[in-house]
Amino acid sequence: MQKIKAVILCGGQGTRIKDVSEVLPKPMLSIGSRPILWHIMKIYAHYGVKDFILCLGYKGWLIKEFFLNYYAKVSDITVKPGEKDSVIYHNINNESDWSIALVETGENAQTGARIWNAKKYLQDCDFFSITYGDGVADIDIGTLIKTHKKSGLLGTITAVHPSGRFGEMEISDNIVSEFNEKPNVSAGFVNGGFMMFNKKTIDMYFRPGEDLVLESEVLSKMVRDRQLGVYKHDGFWQCVDTSREHGVLNAMWDENRAPWKVWK
Repeated sequence: MQKIKAVILCGGQGTRIKDVSEVLPKPMLSIGSRPILWHIMKIYAHYGVKDFILCLGYKGWLIKEFFLNYYAKVSDITVKPGEKDSVIYHNINNESDWSIALVETGENAQTGARIWNAKKYLQDCDFFSITYGDGVADIDIGTLIKTHKKSGLLGTITAVHPSGRFGEMEISDNIVSEFNEKPNVSAGFVNGGFMMFNKKTIDMYFRPGEDLVLESEVLSKMVRDRQLGVYKHDGFWQCVDTSREHGVLNAMWDENRAPWKVWK
């Protein structure tokens, strides 16, 4: 059976949302009572992808602390001082079969450099998915994986339709024909994260160096070689770049109308 890992970029400083929190790295901002990172991982896990690589950077120790103390943070507990097994966890969630590598990929590393710096954790997989630690969607990961495998291409990028400020793509016959990292006006499809890659793309398109940017170098080279396919997602997608967007997702969660909650 082919093995797939999910790589989540968690190292950025989130400078545009520091009005919400200057204490936490952006992936740890809460939606409801859980970090947005947890929500992203639950989406993947729902479709059977439960092997994670978290690429840490800015305040990465806070992400480590969350997972090191995971059950204490998310469960009710009973403490019996003096007994050998002094802590009893109640209402435990369904994450016991997750595997999470928390990898220090550099305080100042760019997105592509973080993937390169975590490459040793990708040696035992056949495919890997990359996404950002600040965006959720009601995306069907299973169909994304099937689309990527069927394409025969080395990479597949999820295309979504929001406005403004993201890397815009031109698409021809389900292959990306142009990728603009930061267009002035965005009217078409944009990079929504949730990307799929064959393992061999690491040595073909990535390189050492903190300045390696996934979007402007790696993806652009794959476009040049006509090796970047597309999975069009017409459903819900939202990243958290501003306090308003953070508030919108929290309101959806609190009102029990969060489209990205595909798990039970």
